[in-house]
Amino acid sequence: RCHPGPAMSEMLALEFMRNALIGAVLVGFAAPLVGIFLVQRRMSLIGDGMGHVALAGVAAGVLTGTQPVLTALAAAVLAAVAIELLRERGGTSGDIALAVMFYGGIALGVVLLSQATSASSTNLTGFLFGAILTTTSADLVAFAVLGTIVVATVTVLRKRLFAVANDEEYSRATGLPVTALNLVLAVLTAVTVVVAMRIVGLLLISALMILPNATAQRIGSSFAATMRWAAVIGVVGAVAGVVTSYYAGTPSGGTIVLILIAIFMVTAGIAALLTRLATRSHRSASRHDHEHGPGCGHEAIEHDGHVDYLHDGHRHAAHQGHYDEHHPDAGHHHAHEHDPALDTSQEPR
Repeated sequence: RCHPGPAMSEMLALEFMRNALIGAVLVGFAAPLVGIFLVQRRMSLIGDGMGHVALAGVAAGVLTGTQPVLTALAAAVLAAVAIELLRERGGTSGDIALAVMFYGGIALGVVLLSQATSASSTNLTGFLFGAILTTTSADLVAFAVLGTIVVATVTVLRKRLFAVANDEEYSRATGLPVTALNLVLAVLTAVTVVVAMRIVGLLLISALMILPNATAQRIGSSFAATMRWAAVIGVVGAVAGVVTSYYAGTPSGGTIVLILIAIFMVTAGIAALLTRLATRSHRSASRHDHEHGPGCGHEAIEHDGHVDYLHDGHRHAAHQGHYDEHHPDAGHHHAHEHDPALDTSQEPR
């Protein structure tokens, strides 16, 4: 006999679940706001690298009995500054240095982990894979402070960060402090990694920064709209993942990421379907193989200095190798394909 699961009110009556949901909202909102600039700069996986370095900081904190959030934050920020300075130098040597830093971070974390007690090792595993259900009030305070810093900084510097992410050389030429802004973004990424590590785990951290933005790009009509959609999707995915993990008994981090992937796939599928339908509708409406002219059998109507031909209830006018459909009442027209090679209606604007 199946028994119904705990009611939502029962779940909310548990302090650790309330903490988990608040943490999910904080991180789900903040992480995509930083991730959108990483996507713009084609640095989507930089969060993974910083997560490796933060792992060493967490391990050091666990081993020494220090607050792991603080040691992870220190390690991640130092790594972020070093990464940005190396990236600015460019060249193969910089790439190699980054790889050494990333792999060195996870290797150091593993070595330090081997020296920790079994209880500490279990705690460290929560940072690796996420353990949002063990989020404490102290964690929430730290996450709230760091998350507020991230959101406030992005809000104030959004236009400048976008300009640098979109065209670094042009931004430098216009006098923007490109190096300083890049360092700010690197530090914001490091802070976001530390804030989100309890939610999805250091090994899945990039997913929470990147997937909401990948989905938002399918529906956002502008950068600002994409950012807003990404924040909404991040919050929805994080909260849904926490609730699902509670009822299903699954790890919170993996559940959140799988839900975000599902949202992305559904959105991408719907967007592709709508695009296909719109394209098919346009082709069907724009197909016009008939040549209009005197004696073609269709009524000729003088209109605004040229001749329209009435055909199947539409008024068509020849124009540079294709036909325009005129709507005299609305004062506009649509291009109708006659020769695809000459149809200029699809040129980028």
